[in-house]
Amino acid sequence: MVTPEEAVLGASAPQATTEDKTGWIRTSVTDAEAARMLRGADSGVRPLPHRHGYRTAKRIIDIVVSGAAIAVLLVPGLILSAAICIKSPGAGPLYSQMRVGRVRGNGTYRLFRMWKFRSMVPHADEMLDQLQEANEADGPLFKIKDDPRVIPGIGKFIRKHSIDELPQLLNVFAGQMSLIGPRPALPKEVFQYDERAMQRLRVKPGCGGAWQASTRSDSSFEEMVDLDLDYIERRSLHHDLGLVFGTIRSMLNGKGAY
Repeated sequence: MVTPEEAVLGASAPQATTEDKTGWIRTSVTDAEAARMLRGADSGVRPLPHRHGYRTAKRIIDIVVSGAAIAVLLVPGLILSAAICIKSPGAGPLYSQMRVGRVRGNGTYRLFRMWKFRSMVPHADEMLDQLQEANEADGPLFKIKDDPRVIPGIGKFIRKHSIDELPQLLNVFAGQMSLIGPRPALPKEVFQYDERAMQRLRVKPGCGGAWQASTRSDSSFEEMVDLDLDYIERRSLHHDLGLVFGTIRSMLNGKGAY
């Protein structure tokens, strides 16, 4: 299978590359460039079309649970939004990023805008190039345990307990995400995926899942892919329910969060 980079890099300007200690090739392509090149391109994989009963039941649960949670969390969300605005003047309390969802039936990439509560200073994305040498994650991921871009106090707290992820319930309600599934990747991360990692795109991404319910940022990229592929193989309503409780437990104890 042709990787995203092989499929579209030939039609774009050459990108600088570096190799990390695990052998993964990192490119200097930005998210905006990667999104432009992925949009309309054939991923080489196809969504899993079977198990219609499971997918229908899961979608109903997603709508009911996310709708109820949005209603319950509306007032606390407004209070948190005010606190973020106080701590980070001039920046809106919500932050969005382009992410890659489940591939379409014809294999083309599906991109959508994912929402979060702001936990970092404005223009944090523009600071990435300056921080690449401090990256503690392997593969296409970017993680720093003491990220200097995080808003002091409130930013670190909501990241540790994944409170910043709660606006993604809007994405779940809209059908772009599910409560449980592989975490949606950034376009520049998918741009570097190999054939095995591409299998993550065959199902709808989720707010939580096997990675969040276990090691979170303490795991390597390959371990995350292992967990996601195991989930895809074993997925069922019973298994999803177990991962919901595991994700909530990880949110409460904050273990493995950066």
